[in-house]
Amino acid sequence: MTYKDFTKQTTFQKLVTEAEKLRKKTFSDIIDSAGHQYVDLVQEGGGVLGIALVGYTYILEAAGIRFFHLAGTSAGAINTLLLAGIDTMEKAKSKRILDELARQDLLEFIDGEPAMQKICRCIICGTSGLKLVVKLIWYYRKVKKALVEKMGMNPGNKMEEWIETILRESPNRITTLGELLQKRKKMYFPNGLRNRITGEPVRDEEAKIHLVTADITTQTRVLFPQMARLYWGERAETISPAKMVRASISIPFFFVPFEIDHIPGANTPAGNEWIKHAHYFGPIPRKVKFVDGGLISNFPIKEFHTPAGIIPEKPTFGVKLSSYRNSCARVGTWTEFIASLVSTMRHDADYLYLLQNPDYRKLICFIDADKDYHWLHFNMNNQKKKELFLLGARKGLDFIQNFNWEGYKKLRKETSRLSS
Repeated sequence: MTYKDFTKQTTFQKLVTEAEKLRKKTFSDIIDSAGHQYVDLVQEGGGVLGIALVGYTYILEAAGIRFFHLAGTSAGAINTLLLAGIDTMEKAKSKRILDELARQDLLEFIDGEPAMQKICRCIICGTSGLKLVVKLIWYYRKVKKALVEKMGMNPGNKMEEWIETILRESPNRITTLGELLQKRKKMYFPNGLRNRITGEPVRDEEAKIHLVTADITTQTRVLFPQMARLYWGERAETISPAKMVRASISIPFFFVPFEIDHIPGANTPAGNEWIKHAHYFGPIPRKVKFVDGGLISNFPIKEFHTPAGIIPEKPTFGVKLSSYRNSCARVGTWTEFIASLVSTMRHDADYLYLLQNPDYRKLICFIDADKDYHWLHFNMNNQKKKELFLLGARKGLDFIQNFNWEGYKKLRKETSRLSS
């Protein structure tokens, strides 16, 4: 497949045409000399449901929207890094991301030994409990070795290498974190990036990226690259940013936990940086393991929160792949029980934040992809992929057609009066 298999769908072409009609609509007060409007973007995690994220961002780019600060978890972290890294900020990037995704066989990301691949395929295909138990018994020794010794069935190397290759072969030719951060600094901002009302240039000195993961050794919610020096020290800027995404997508037991060894300052008391960024006061460990950031913050929209009393210059758009608490979970079987348990952990902290900041409901696109698609369906056929992409595009168009920037600013002003 190529991106054309997705973009030549008649339905999608109609969506793009409608999106292009919105280029004169106001979405933000931050614009560049070419007329692109800039928003901050937060993308939820959700395994292969991330295909819908590309449909969403494709439509927004067709409407002339570009992305300034970016944050994401797991699948959202993948799209976050690629949007931040493969080209300059004012360029549309979703077509290139889509092409890379279309040409990649997702089953290759299940890169464990053959026995583990068979078990993983049973899981993602929804094989009956009895058949799965038989497989587990048949491969007992190999399963025990994978889960007890390695704590995961798949190394996750293929996905990391895929992201590294995309970044390296992109127009920006990113190979290290240092190169990525340099491209996000003010000197590389688009021409004429300014506030459309005041005419003042953008005050930010850099466009931030937040990739969320969970350090289970020190029990820390980690934001990369902000906290990279805690784990790599002076070497941090030489590390491939693909490793930070690999840490974010470490689905427990499905992928081997991402690991960093030889932590600077190991076996000494936590210094100021550990206390400041991680709120960790114990001895610095020599080795750290990471699991999927979605377990503690699958939708990190609070990262770009504008404090009460301040009217933002640009909105923070959020895009959610999961259904938003509009039905009860099924917990009648042990698999349903575990799935619901994990979902509760993944979403609870983010739900609390949305409850405390109801204005964000105006900024979030709810794709609800998990209603009809499974987030671990790595063997999804091409037709399903196209449907999922279309779903993200359709929801994205609905969102920007109904978004009211001036109305949102008015809401923020009213909220500020109530809180003062």
